[in-house]
Amino acid sequence: MAFATYIIGQTPFPEFSAVVMLDDLQIMYYDSITRQAVHRSYDDSKHYDEEKSDAGVIFRDMYNDMKGRAFYLKEHLNHTDGVHVHQRLAGCELLNDDKPGPLQTWDAFDQKNKEEFIFNEEKNNFQIELPWIMWDNLQFAHMKFLYKTVYHPVCIKVLQSYLQMKKNNVMRKVKPRVRLMKKTLTDSQGLQISCLATGFYPRHINLTLFRDGQPVDDDQITGGEILPNGDGTYQMRKSLVISEEELREEHKYNCTIKHLSLDNKLDITFDVADPGSFSQSVVFSVLVFMCVVVPIITALIIWRKRQAAGKCSVKFTSMQDET
Repeated sequence: MAFATYIIGQTPFPEFSAVVMLDDLQIMYYDSITRQAVHRSYDDSKHYDEEKSDAGVIFRDMYNDMKGRAFYLKEHLNHTDGVHVHQRLAGCELLNDDKPGPLQTWDAFDQKNKEEFIFNEEKNNFQIELPWIMWDNLQFAHMKFLYKTVYHPVCIKVLQSYLQMKKNNVMRKVKPRVRLMKKTLTDSQGLQISCLATGFYPRHINLTLFRDGQPVDDDQITGGEILPNGDGTYQMRKSLVISEEELREEHKYNCTIKHLSLDNKLDITFDVADPGSFSQSVVFSVLVFMCVVVPIITALIIWRKRQAAGKCSVKFTSMQDET
């Protein structure tokens, strides 16, 4: 998957830049300043020179195409001067038995107007969805020729090459570690419960909080973003605030997790206790402890004093007898 950006106007960023990803691994970068494809791990590639040449051709063509289309759209849409952004997402995939899948590109201008190109090698079919401009037969045939003879073959070749090199990374499955947390909210006497799944790969995961067997509405939940860890794995946390009234109602809360690394879903139940009743039980326990321990200590002190007095009396009596 390649993500390219062309910028009209003055910014601290390159006029054109592109990043190539294999799933979530960055494998290549190109911009209009260096005009060179920089490989993330070029020393692993046996076809470095060939890939660098192919990337240079593709990115230069993409740069010129996006530049022309960006200025056309700016005028066509009557946009004023300033910063305008044309973005393109392009990618291909391998189907079952490494069969080449379709190549698709999605264009967006200033985050509003979208255009899609789809080339299907098996059906020898090329189509354009939501076109920005009217394509005549010659332009359409030229674009289909480029997708069929240049873009699609290069995309599949690079995908196969890097998938072979990085398959141990992108095809690995790491199980999530799950941690349940709860925190008493002193201002409202409520409780915040959180379910954290971390250390999993790949990044796609389904984490759901349930109340009495029903999924909690999204507008009641905070978090839910998938965040990267420093070791190449990912984490996700979802939190829910339970009011003091809800705690008294004694609902059942649980966290369910589905992931490719798991044969079956994980279903973990929260041990939710009413903070008020918990405080009361602690106070009661302390009182019981004091009622039991204090008399024992008092009796022990009295006993020790009596023992000491008895010894003094015996000693005094024996001294009188000797006299």
